[in-house]
Amino acid sequence: MAADDVDAGELIRLSVHGVLPDQNTDTHIVILRDERHAEVLPIWVGATEGNAIKMALEGMVSPRPMSHDLIRSFAEHLNVKVTQAVITEVKSNTYYARIYLLTADGEQTVDSRPSDAIALALRANCPIFVTQEVLKQRGGTNLDAWLERFGTKNLGK
Repeated sequence: MAADDVDAGELIRLSVHGVLPDQNTDTHIVILRDERHAEVLPIWVGATEGNAIKMALEGMVSPRPMSHDLIRSFAEHLNVKVTQAVITEVKSNTYYARIYLLTADGEQTVDSRPSDAIALALRANCPIFVTQEVLKQRGGTNLDAWLERFGTKNLGK
């Protein structure tokens, strides 16, 4: 399925419920959950990207604009509205995302890393979605045990 062909009926809305440092690597884990807490999607991101997401979650403002703040500012000044971020597919354990924009010419999409799409969506106050296909392909079958190991089973509840 091409990213532009994502069917809105198959999208599941997610919220960021936390960002955790991975003790084994120099990365962070973004914990995404659906509204019923039935689905969990952990995504590993770089430390810088994880910090950008964490700052947006906590409402922290950098003294100088970060990249995601700059992109949001450009969009606002150009009358472009960031409408949603969608995690569209996973290939070889790498997630892909699209950022949806509303312009004077209609809806446009931009390819993105999930970390950038999430960081921008949080700053633009727009929803984050994942396709059902991505949830089917996510790694690991026992996410509850995995979350418990990280001490995050009840994160966001």
